[in-house]
Amino acid sequence: MASRHLSRSAVLQSLFECEIKETLSLENAERILKRNIENTRNADTDRVFAESLLRGVLEKKEELDAIIVKAAPQWPLSKIAPVDRNVLRIGLFELLFGERTAVPPKVALNEAIELAKAFGGDTSGKFINGVLGTVYRDMGEPGKKDAPKSTEPIPHENLGGVFLVARVSGAVHIALVHDVFGKWTLPKARCKKNELSDSAASRAMQDELGVSGTIIAPLSEHEYMAHEPLAGTVLRTVGYFLAHIEKMQPLKCKVCEGITEAQWFSEESLPSLDTYGDLAPIFDLGIAKAKEL
Repeated sequence: MASRHLSRSAVLQSLFECEIKETLSLENAERILKRNIENTRNADTDRVFAESLLRGVLEKKEELDAIIVKAAPQWPLSKIAPVDRNVLRIGLFELLFGERTAVPPKVALNEAIELAKAFGGDTSGKFINGVLGTVYRDMGEPGKKDAPKSTEPIPHENLGGVFLVARVSGAVHIALVHDVFGKWTLPKARCKKNELSDSAASRAMQDELGVSGTIIAPLSEHEYMAHEPLAGTVLRTVGYFLAHIEKMQPLKCKVCEGITEAQWFSEESLPSLDTYGDLAPIFDLGIAKAKEL
């Protein structure tokens, strides 16, 4: 049976070569694709599929690029590595415009992630996963219910989250981070092996906020189901902690998985923010406790 994975690899290499040589046109791309397929001398390559995929990506290129810009606002299109940029184009085309009976959305996602791992850098797989995962969720996760239910237990992760506050002229300010889904949320970090959630909360301050506050007390525990395009469903339990910092220092968010920026917000500005609804009780409790400090 002809391999579509090999075909996608050939299409990616052709798009990459065209872009590096600044000759990204359908005519040049088709010529390079033909050469690449012939040079592989691999009978498993599905030439018809590869040509169709290449043509589709280039015909929809402007539309695909606009979607990338929206789904990864922290990464200007020109700053995305050429390999990653073209993997996203291929993955998005199959996800949005492909024939779902031939290439189900989950297959399109996983194939793009595997291409990124094979041809991209160390973090390419996570980056592609995050961007395509955002689009997949915006689509309503098509095909998610088509898979048979697994009898395996749902994986469980423990995290530590932090509600970091500072007082300015007596007013409470809270440090929040902005994620790839466009929501303002609380910083959190996965617990390492045998690590307690308060330690993970301290790491979240350093990694996602770039500051070191003092953990005051446990605040609340929050449990939710996360749906990762690659890992599937994961049950997460987050232990949130109230933390305090004497001076409202500038936040220096690292460019890390799922986070785009960090910012201080006054108590009064919270209702106007786009946040996760299930965090509202934690916000209310955190502010009440902060006022007691």
